[in-house]
Amino acid sequence: MLLAPLICVRDVEQSSRWYQKLLGLVSGHGGKEYERLNTENRLVLQLHKWEAEHHHGPLGDPALNPYGNGVVLRFELQDFTDAVQRATAMNVEVIRPAQLSENGNWEFWIRDPEGYMVVLTSPLH
Repeated sequence: MLLAPLICVRDVEQSSRWYQKLLGLVSGHGGKEYERLNTENRLVLQLHKWEAEHHHGPLGDPALNPYGNGVVLRFELQDFTDAVQRATAMNVEVIRPAQLSENGNWEFWIRDPEGYMVVLTSPLH
């Protein structure tokens, strides 16, 4: 089973560029209302404009803050150290600096430009 979360954002194109730069993802759709971000032909993350209804109606209420309250987007990366360096160069908001977790892998907790909590992790061994 694979998981490809969909998050609502104010600016799909800006968020797409941010995640592409941070995670090395590529656009699989592109556009102002919806984006599919991929790696190696695998869908990783979907971005959806708050106001876009498409055929399913609204997916969330942008008036409720913080966005993604209780949701953490966790990305396990082979290039964890490089990703932390990219994040640092991007001047991301750091929630918890890179540290060894109780599970034995490295974690780096940050916030994306829309306010979602993002955790970059090294693989579990």
